[in-house]
Amino acid sequence: MTSREKVGQLFMVGFLGTSVTPDLALFIKEYRPGGVILFSRNLESVEQIVDLTNDLQACSPHSPLLISIDQEGGRVSRLPKGFTIFPPCDLLGRSNSTELAYAAGATIAKELRAVGVNMNMAPVLDVNSNPDNPVIGDRAFGSTPEIVCELGSATAAGLQDNKVVACGKHFPGHGDTSVDSHKELPVVEASRGRLEAVEFPPFRRAAVQNIASMMTAHVLYRALDPELPATLSPNIITNFLRKELQYDGVVLTDDLEMHAIIDHYGIEDAAVRAVLAGCDVLLICKDRDREIAAFKAVEQAIEAGTISPERLDQSVARIARLKDRFVTPYRPVMVSDAKLIAGCRTHQALLHSIEQVQVRLSQQKYG
Repeated sequence: MTSREKVGQLFMVGFLGTSVTPDLALFIKEYRPGGVILFSRNLESVEQIVDLTNDLQACSPHSPLLISIDQEGGRVSRLPKGFTIFPPCDLLGRSNSTELAYAAGATIAKELRAVGVNMNMAPVLDVNSNPDNPVIGDRAFGSTPEIVCELGSATAAGLQDNKVVACGKHFPGHGDTSVDSHKELPVVEASRGRLEAVEFPPFRRAAVQNIASMMTAHVLYRALDPELPATLSPNIITNFLRKELQYDGVVLTDDLEMHAIIDHYGIEDAAVRAVLAGCDVLLICKDRDREIAAFKAVEQAIEAGTISPERLDQSVARIARLKDRFVTPYRPVMVSDAKLIAGCRTHQALLHSIEQVQVRLSQQKYG
């Protein structure tokens, strides 16, 4: 693998549109990103998604792409009508059923695999510990670390047992924030002791159970690093996650275009800092110019010796292991198979049973 191909593996990129345009195909062939991320803007129907993922993979014959999505359930669901869309994770948490959580994760995985998506940015391992949190809320399984540990583990197992990469997020915990990192940089003033008691346990559990990947939080934790947000902090990613928690799975950043990062660092600086901190995959969700600028910045940092060849090879090896486990060998997906799986009767029955839990809980609360 050439140096440029190695650098490309470190990038997961988003794009506009619902098909592989000549411009997008050229970009993938030139910069060789290791993965792409899909949003609602890219997705229209079962048939269109099958065509899109097959065409994306055809642009990357040298190494199959990680094709990811945020399909948590509830308000963070990207798939269009025709798929099985589960309620928010908070409902599963209130049901306190690892069996339902596993089944939901497995069902999501089966529908994603059917249309060529091999990675889900879930489960959310944040504890909903701050009622003023504007971004987590019902995306979390609950407000105690115990329930998040149990149902987060079950969801990850449901995904990964069905050949979809699970991604625990947002390390080391976005639950105790009062601002949205999409808009500004959250700062957590909690002591190390409180973080250890509340925010860290789900991530410790995920690390022990070797979840395939984790996503960093664009959050400044004063007790861990008084200057740098987790995504850019060697103390948090290398010293805490890699060394203390002994986690050797793939670590990816949250979107580097979010204002928590882009308002304080240029995309080039942020990309290089994230690699130096210990992140393997740099997520840039929309702007092509920023994607190219970040790629060139990492490439130049390697040429200058700022990022060592050994550091680059560590990440490339982790990504290769992940692809070998979940993606290789890539086989095109078929519309006929996908239509039998997406939104099928069995999956809808599971959805109905989970919705009935919601009805029973409401009756208990108000009855």
